[in-house]
Amino acid sequence: MIKAKLCPMSESFLMTLTFATFLVVNLAIKFWLASRQVKTVATHRHEVPNEFNQSMSLVDHQKAADYTLAKLQLGYWDLAIDTLFLVGWTLLGGLQLLNQSLLQVMDVGVWQQIALFISFMLINGVIGLPLSLYQTFVLEEKFGFNKITWRLWASDLVKGLMLGMILGLPFLWVVLWLMNAGGIHWWIWAWFALIAFQLFILWIAPNFIMPLFNQFKPLEDESLKQRITQLMTQTGFSVKGFFVMDGSKRSAHSNAFFTGLGRNKRVVFYDTLLNQLSPDEMQAVLAHELGHFKLKHIPKMIVINFLASLLGLVILGYLAQQLWFYTGLGVTPNALGPNDALALLLFMQVTPLVSFLVSPISSFRSRKHEFEADAFATQHANAKDLKTALLKLYKDNASTLTPDPLYVAFYHSHPSASQRLAHLSA
Repeated sequence: MIKAKLCPMSESFLMTLTFATFLVVNLAIKFWLASRQVKTVATHRHEVPNEFNQSMSLVDHQKAADYTLAKLQLGYWDLAIDTLFLVGWTLLGGLQLLNQSLLQVMDVGVWQQIALFISFMLINGVIGLPLSLYQTFVLEEKFGFNKITWRLWASDLVKGLMLGMILGLPFLWVVLWLMNAGGIHWWIWAWFALIAFQLFILWIAPNFIMPLFNQFKPLEDESLKQRITQLMTQTGFSVKGFFVMDGSKRSAHSNAFFTGLGRNKRVVFYDTLLNQLSPDEMQAVLAHELGHFKLKHIPKMIVINFLASLLGLVILGYLAQQLWFYTGLGVTPNALGPNDALALLLFMQVTPLVSFLVSPISSFRSRKHEFEADAFATQHANAKDLKTALLKLYKDNASTLTPDPLYVAFYHSHPSASQRLAHLSA
């Protein structure tokens, strides 16, 4: 329940001012970082860095630069549109209008709140659709990466919506019910529910969710399978199987990853990756991925995410009871019913403004883990093979070799090419 005391105008105004300040600071930093990245990449476009001139042609280097610059230009539009609609949903009264419109045709209660949440998410999805389509069918197509057809794209969209309804709606109902009926410490029970839900998704993803979108066939290359099995034995690691995913039907980008929990773990290779790398290079890449598991990077990341979600729920639990939180963000809460969905949606709008400012911390931790996984890989595979594999991946994925260091600090979960290869050489 929202505290019954009247909200002083100063508290509401302070909330509005704080929100506007964080928004302006975010915009300033993001535009500044993007401009630095544009300048750095464009400046080095005409010459391959010395440490790569034997392994990367000027044509490939310039393609990576042009691809990076094109994505940055699209990013400007994305940032402008997101900011416009963030202000529209909050200070300009968009969420207030949507809530009142639904109240005119529905009774106050949990189903009205669920309808509010679904409507908000669907409208945001429609708003983001044109830019997403442009990125896939224009930008990615221009640089030769897009392989998806319109029919497959539409199929993915429908499946994603259905999954969201089947899995997301029951969880949303549970969270809203706990917010209303769980007492002042509802956030503790909501946190347990969130943990259970996320672990459930991780558990069912390999066998039920991912096969809805891609085909997974057992790895048929016996020589490579033997190498991988030997590597697994060396490192004391066991998985359910080795699979090849038909990633090429959507994109020319490539990857390899582990998925699943416990005995349900499996190794997955993109079919594009198998065509790009030699068996020795594949072994080195897999050794790197094994490093993440053996060094407990995955459990650490999961625990940190759980703790961060707990902190977020504690803050939400406090804000949801404050009238100034709603009014300061352009919303008049319901006087005769619950406002849990309103609180949740407003919190989802303001949280990224704060999390972006601390993103260098998580990005640094992720890059540190990459260095550690590389070091682990060199103990169980040839460092030279890992270097050549990385160079091929940088080339085939058109990853720039000359990013701006500050841009990397904020956005990149992986070290830059020069840092990573220098670390491997050392």
